[in-house]
Amino acid sequence: MPNAAILGTGLIGSSIGIGLRNAGWTVVGWDPDPDALHGAVQVGALDRVAADPPEAVAGADLVVLAGPPAAIEAGLESIETNALVTDVAGVKEPMVRAAKRLRRFVGGHPMAGRETSGPAGASGVLFRGATWVLSTDGVQADDLAQMVEIVSSLGAIAVPMAAAVHDEAVAAISHLPQVVAWALVNRVARDQSALDLAAGGFRDLTRIALSGSSWWPEVLTENRKALAELLRRLSGDLETWADLVDQADLEQIGASMLSARAARGSLAAPVASVGVILEDQPGEIARVGHALEVSGVDLRDLQLRHATHGGGGVLTLSVRAAEAAVLSDTLRAEGFRLL
Repeated sequence: MPNAAILGTGLIGSSIGIGLRNAGWTVVGWDPDPDALHGAVQVGALDRVAADPPEAVAGADLVVLAGPPAAIEAGLESIETNALVTDVAGVKEPMVRAAKRLRRFVGGHPMAGRETSGPAGASGVLFRGATWVLSTDGVQADDLAQMVEIVSSLGAIAVPMAAAVHDEAVAAISHLPQVVAWALVNRVARDQSALDLAAGGFRDLTRIALSGSSWWPEVLTENRKALAELLRRLSGDLETWADLVDQADLEQIGASMLSARAARGSLAAPVASVGVILEDQPGEIARVGHALEVSGVDLRDLQLRHATHGGGGVLTLSVRAAEAAVLSDTLRAEGFRLL
């Protein structure tokens, strides 16, 4: 069996470990935090633990650096191995520079995660259907092909890309929304009465503000050139919106809304949403599951919006447009009220 060494056993590192073991790899892990290492063992991410990085990488065919960006950078500058090395940092240009001394390196960025961190939330299916960027800067064709195969075995979709292109793209679709979510929550939190009224839309928009990873400041500052420019552009866009609202320019406001709606709609295949009212009682989700089974529809997405103070809520099920009617009928037959 091939051997992998994972340096950093948090959420991403442990999830990779579980996935690799499921794919037939033997996985050795190391982490400077004994609790993280113990947690990785508990969730089945590792076959054994190593006392230090040199012991972990000895005999490895693949080395995965999965810690915070600064730790990954330091590891790339100090690790001694002839194995294929990859990383999971959300910024790629600094990692590519740090890895120039290595014989074999393909930088990576699995674009998947959760609001929680640490190995307790790790899952072997975390990357299923997720994009996994692989940096192409200076890589050997055979190494890139091997990483595509490994990433695919974890259920992800490999997307080869130059590091600079990646960093500009994630500044727009990942780092900017993260900062906006934090800024928006901090702004609203200054008025407790407004925060008390926060419901589904606000919660959906700001879900990622729950991210607690300590490495976020490192990621944002590593990509500061691209991100700072985008923040300034967004500030200008918001100034334009402020002017339109202040001038009660209904036509331009409507045009901007329609433009954004069309762009957002292009991100996913056409679906229809069915809203199910859930009561505050046991077995509600199980009954929804039974309705899905009976109807035989292709569930594309779901979203649960809890009642403000707990107890019931609304479950929105997204299915193919042609299947919405049959799902609605089946849910009604189960006794549910629909929105």
